[in-house]
Amino acid sequence: MQFSKRSEYGVRLMTELALRHEQGPISLTEIARDEDLPLPYLEQIASQLRRAGLVTSRHGVHGGYELSRLPAEIVMSDVLDVLEGTIAPMLCAPLDGGTMLCARESICGSKVLWRRVRDGIVQALRTTTLADLIPGAPAPRRIVQTVPLPVLAGRQGKAITPTEPAGVAG
Repeated sequence: MQFSKRSEYGVRLMTELALRHEQGPISLTEIARDEDLPLPYLEQIASQLRRAGLVTSRHGVHGGYELSRLPAEIVMSDVLDVLEGTIAPMLCAPLDGGTMLCARESICGSKVLWRRVRDGIVQALRTTTLADLIPGAPAPRRIVQTVPLPVLAGRQGKAITPTEPAGVAG
């Protein structure tokens, strides 16, 4: 299974815009040169991304394209949904979770595999942001919420606190 050239080039374009975020608009001519991409095709891709609200454009001498949001706020599923459409490795595994029937639907054992493949791809795309793709950038800090554990009564009436391993009390 392969993603299209449109998606490959689109991800490369978005990564370049993320690398240069807050430097003002970047011309597609410059990105096409730096990334060795065909300018006419890059223009089509940028237009699609602009219509989807992922990038903005400015005309004029100092014009070009830039991200519409921070790199950490743009997930790759948003980008690839625009460029690729629905991700479904097989007809029986469409992204919406429904089932497109084929002649073997009732007896097919492999549909479980294709749905797991789809789910893995979707999970990776939904949890990867443009900020994650910037080489050398510090990894984004993910805030993990924790729920305090209740204090449990241990052996001989001694309390076990969340910082003590359960086998140590007593």
